[in-house]
Amino acid sequence: MKINEIFRISIICSVLLLCSSQMRAQMDYYPPGFDSIPYPQGKFKPTDQSLKQYHYPKWFRDAKFGIWAHWGPQSVPRHGDWYARDMYIQHGQSWETSDYKDHLKRYGHPSKFGYKDIIPLWKAQKWDPAKLMALYKKVGAKYFVSMGVHHDDFFLWNSKLHKWNAVNYGPHKDVVGIWEKEARKEGLHFGVSEHLGASYTWFQKAHSMDTTGPMKGVPYDANNPKYFDLYHRKAAPGDNGWLTNNPEWQHEWYYSIRELIDKYHPDLLYSDSALPFGNIGRSLIAHFYNDNMAQHDGQLEAVYTCKEPSQGRFVQDMERGVMDTISQYPWQTDTSIGDWFYRTGQQYKSATEIIQMLVDIVSKNGNLLINVVQTPEGNLEPDMLHILHGIAQWTAANGEGIYGSRPWKIYGENPANAKEVKSGMFNESKLQYSAQDIRFTTKGKTLYAFCLGQPTGAIRIVSLRKNNPYEKKAIASITMLGSKEHVRWHQQDDALVIDKPAVLPAWKVLGFRITFRNK
Repeated sequence: MKINEIFRISIICSVLLLCSSQMRAQMDYYPPGFDSIPYPQGKFKPTDQSLKQYHYPKWFRDAKFGIWAHWGPQSVPRHGDWYARDMYIQHGQSWETSDYKDHLKRYGHPSKFGYKDIIPLWKAQKWDPAKLMALYKKVGAKYFVSMGVHHDDFFLWNSKLHKWNAVNYGPHKDVVGIWEKEARKEGLHFGVSEHLGASYTWFQKAHSMDTTGPMKGVPYDANNPKYFDLYHRKAAPGDNGWLTNNPEWQHEWYYSIRELIDKYHPDLLYSDSALPFGNIGRSLIAHFYNDNMAQHDGQLEAVYTCKEPSQGRFVQDMERGVMDTISQYPWQTDTSIGDWFYRTGQQYKSATEIIQMLVDIVSKNGNLLINVVQTPEGNLEPDMLHILHGIAQWTAANGEGIYGSRPWKIYGENPANAKEVKSGMFNESKLQYSAQDIRFTTKGKTLYAFCLGQPTGAIRIVSLRKNNPYEKKAIASITMLGSKEHVRWHQQDDALVIDKPAVLPAWKVLGFRITFRNK
């Protein structure tokens, strides 16, 4: 056979193999060994029907509040989120080009000094994980989540699969492993977040070059094959969605995140996407659940969270957004006190704003996971410590109405003129709370009512008026959480009226414990 005929046949076989792989990835079920992904061994299989056997663990439903360390080399330039991508964008939106211009000014042209050269500058020299974890426990967090890998393809764990990790570069420490040790020492459940699924297309900007100016046409450093293991190869035309359609990269994702699961056995795994890559993603979730059961004597304690409706298969995550009513399934909001990575001069949420979100979310059957912004060095600035102190004061006094609670018959009530904010991601900027916003939680036979703003007069709760449709039993007592002051109240035909307390606590979100007569 001639050389060119052999070459043509090999090309045809390669195309057929690729097409077959893409077709298989779309199938609803596949047998052991299919696509070279190990078939999950245990109760859960890679199908939606099997994943619907999932039961939400009590620890997560009770926890309500978690803290996240969304931290890594991208904090070094002090320019906020997505720096590793945006530093390669010469012309684009203002927030993108500002990173390029800053990089050019401080570090040089990205053809010579790229993101690979930023990574060694992350030293984490002021990081005291034991001190931080003790603080987070005091603040009221019941679980802690470490970033595992962001879109920058830099692993924060001691990986045997990928050399670009925090043991080989930067701080030369197993960041995930250290966080895990300190979280479990403090009795917190431990989770990891993975953002790798989007990395393959997200990082493609690094494969471009300047289109104007003195460096026009000079390729950025990602075009050097020597660094493809960090920046990935150049994607095929059309592979530009949030999640890649390249089967090879999908498999790489599976084995990378499986290593993270198998090495640390986290209680929670977060994906920064919808459920990734069809059955490949389902296989990973099934393995995560099965592995967790093996670690807990057959009891499922695992939480997987991603950004699509759960249908009972996992926990739906809503980035910087909240639900507008009580959800049938437990869910989670993930957000940050400020930018995702450290940014000079950034504006932080106040303690009151975070508490308002927490109460609103919990009343609707959700949890709040909030990122505490660390400096590149790993410590917290005074203004961040002040915010956390305010949250700690509030949770210490009001936590009984939050932790271990469940939604009531309705989540609460809003002012008559309140603007409607529909469920969705990125809606937190539309949320405005006042003393007329009331949220309910319940635990046992006790009802908790939270007034989301400091009142200037009497607090009126229409849902608890005389002869209301939600509770037929008469109110026996009302006390204010975190206070010994006597609470004066009376039920009217149109509302339960709680007189403004003579002495208000230091916080603005007030919690009331309401008990009812037995008959």
